[in-house]
Amino acid sequence: MEGEKVTFAAGVPTVWQMLLGHVAQNKLKFSTLKRTVIGGSACPPAMIDTFRNDYGVDVLHAWGMTEMSPLGTLCTLKEKHRELPEDQQMALRLKQGRAIFGVDMKIVGANGEELPWDGRTYGDLYVKGSWILDKYFKGEGGDPLRDGWFPTGDVATIDADGFMQITDRSKDVIKSGGEWISSIDIENTAMAHPAVAMAACVGMPHPKWDERPIVVVTLKPGAEVTRDELLAFYEGKVAKWQVPDDVVFVDSIPIGATGKMLKTKLREQLKDYKLPTA
Repeated sequence: MEGEKVTFAAGVPTVWQMLLGHVAQNKLKFSTLKRTVIGGSACPPAMIDTFRNDYGVDVLHAWGMTEMSPLGTLCTLKEKHRELPEDQQMALRLKQGRAIFGVDMKIVGANGEELPWDGRTYGDLYVKGSWILDKYFKGEGGDPLRDGWFPTGDVATIDADGFMQITDRSKDVIKSGGEWISSIDIENTAMAHPAVAMAACVGMPHPKWDERPIVVVTLKPGAEVTRDELLAFYEGKVAKWQVPDDVVFVDSIPIGATGKMLKTKLREQLKDYKLPTA
């Protein structure tokens, strides 16, 4: 990046996490980088703060899929938002943003009903557009569309200004006592702890609550934190019933070729794990 004088770069959070760790460990700076686009999975607030406050690099959230060719949204503030306090601007920056030209979005409930754009109600995210797929190669898997809309597999909210925010992948949402817990919120909170390098939240079977969250973490080189200290870090940041039941420390979290966490593989590694609260 320094040799090519890169000013603008894109990547997934795990790639940036490794780079920021390298930069901090070696006391380096970005001399030309001004802006990054982060997609693939939700960017932790702590990462946005580090880029902006420590290195003067602006962060743009983006979202899309290969099936969308690939961009769906980009998070740029509207003019009316630029006078808002910093914390309110940050709340917007954490969203995946507004649909680009040619992309329509909606969120639907369990019965297929369209849900309101109020920034609070969440449902399955559907998209459609001229360059969004209508079938897979050789028709594999049958018709992927629902009344002309493509179900993305993401769970999201959309606010009145059209800012969409992914709350989870539908397969990663944790159902505990009839209530949904966002694995992204649990991961982002852990990532804000100064000792944590990477965090992944998964649900584990529970005889009473159906599922309970645990957080799997890797630590930064030379850093230390205990299970109880990390669980106490959640106090006041999430509802009490959303606090993970346990912390599992690992040397590494499985990462795929594109830099995304492989939770399917992580669940395989944890197949013999038993919740202490079960």
